[in-house]
Amino acid sequence: MPKVMPQEIEVWYVIPAIRKELAKVFVHDFQLSQKQTAKVLGITEAAISQYLNQKRASELQFTASDMEDVRKTADKIMRNKEHAMQHIYELCVKMRGSKCVCELHRKHEKDLPAECSICKVK
Repeated sequence: MPKVMPQEIEVWYVIPAIRKELAKVFVHDFQLSQKQTAKVLGITEAAISQYLNQKRASELQFTASDMEDVRKTADKIMRNKEHAMQHIYELCVKMRGSKCVCELHRKHEKDLPAECSICKVK
C-alpha cells in the first residue's frame, strides 16, 4: 500500500482549507464579492461558492490559533494583494506539523510512528 506523504496532505487538504477560510474572511469580514475574492486567491468563482457553502475542503478543521494565523494572512493580503500567493505559501509552511494537520495525516496514513516528526524537520 502506498504511503501518504505530508506533501500530499498539504496539496489535497491544507491548501484547499486555507483557501476556504481565507475566502470566508474576505467575503464576511472584508466584504469582498465572490468575484473579487476569486481574483485575489487566483481561483474560480465556482470554487469560492463551494468553499462558502461547505461543499469543498471540509475535512480539515483548523484550531483557534490556526484561524488567527489565517486572519492575519488575510489582512496581509488585503494590504498587498500582489503578494497574495507568497502570504498563502508562508501560511501553508507555518501549518506544517500543526496538530490538526498531523491528525489528518495520521488518519490517512495509519503506519506513522507515534512520535512522528516528518513535517517538523527544518
